[in-house]
Amino acid sequence: MRGAWRIVARREFVERGRDRGFIISTAITLLVLVGVIVVSSILNRGTRYDLAVVGEPSASMGRDVATGARALGIQVELVHPPDEAAAERAVRDGDVDAALLDGARILVRSSPPDQLVAVIQVVALQERSRAALVRSGLSESEVAAALAQPPLPVRALEPLGPQQRENAAVAFVGVLALYGQLFAYGYWVAAGVAEEKASRVVEVLLATISPSQLLRGKILGIGLLGLAQLLLIGAVGLGAAQAVGALTFPSGAVGTIGIVLAWFVLGFFFYAGLFAVAGSIVTRQEDLQTTMTPLTIVIVASFFVGINAVRDPGSTLATVASLLPPSAPLVMPSRIVLGDAGAWSILASAALSVAATATLIPVATTIYSRAVLRSGRVRLRQVLRSERS
Repeated sequence: MRGAWRIVARREFVERGRDRGFIISTAITLLVLVGVIVVSSILNRGTRYDLAVVGEPSASMGRDVATGARALGIQVELVHPPDEAAAERAVRDGDVDAALLDGARILVRSSPPDQLVAVIQVVALQERSRAALVRSGLSESEVAAALAQPPLPVRALEPLGPQQRENAAVAFVGVLALYGQLFAYGYWVAAGVAEEKASRVVEVLLATISPSQLLRGKILGIGLLGLAQLLLIGAVGLGAAQAVGALTFPSGAVGTIGIVLAWFVLGFFFYAGLFAVAGSIVTRQEDLQTTMTPLTIVIVASFFVGINAVRDPGSTLATVASLLPPSAPLVMPSRIVLGDAGAWSILASAALSVAATATLIPVATTIYSRAVLRSGRVRLRQVLRSERS
């Protein structure tokens, strides 16, 4: 029956896409993603303090404190109560974080806000130094020249690009998404095969189509559904990030989504054949976890290597793992996003993944076709021996 694999793929895509569990899990994933983006945006807006200033010396110092704090990414809002009693009430009621009284005293409620107090102390030290120099007989211009010293230069041995931190965050999210998708949709392939075998549905299906068509259709349908879900998650995440201003360079995030989707395709088709074999050699769903354990260990190990690659994309472990087909889908995207992978390594990794998949799929199809009709627990050694005989 020509084109039967297309019918199988369409059925897998539609039926699993309508599944209530799939819809609920997708909705929860999107809600969690949007929540994380919103919360991160709120937490990353910078530290803000309210400082009450009483008296002209405090007002002058307060302006310098606000200016100095701004250079450190701290926002200081000045409040001008009429007198010290009003400033004390504001501190006691929590309306302000601290009060600066006559440029000589700092008033806090209980525990002093360290960042704000540190900036005030630096400004106060500068003001006292200025006054001491004036009393010693220096002119205002000489005092200004003495105090206007440049800060110490800072040289980074491995300077980060302007988008490096954002790229690392996006790469981390990409690794998490790939890990979840590869594992979840690989499990769907294995569970679908095991379910059809246990219910004897596979015997009816194989009466009309070949095992290779059935397996190809199942892998393609589930893979397209996973790709569509990833695309939806990426689009919603990007839209939410832009809406709350969490992304300064959304074009970089768009490129990352494309990289994640590409490597999901490479990784899914590599693992799908292995998961299909894991499902075909069991009779009951309860036994599926045992046959999936080796694949689970490989994916989890690759996930941790991928997380390490976000922190150190140039390490030997990340470089080697990004070339190996089992771990490349979870490691290479991070190295690409962080700009550590050269064109040759990307092409080599993709070529190795495609070659490994092209070699694996026929073998997996043969094992699947020989094991799926056997009753009871099937050992790979038996299947491979029957293939040779």
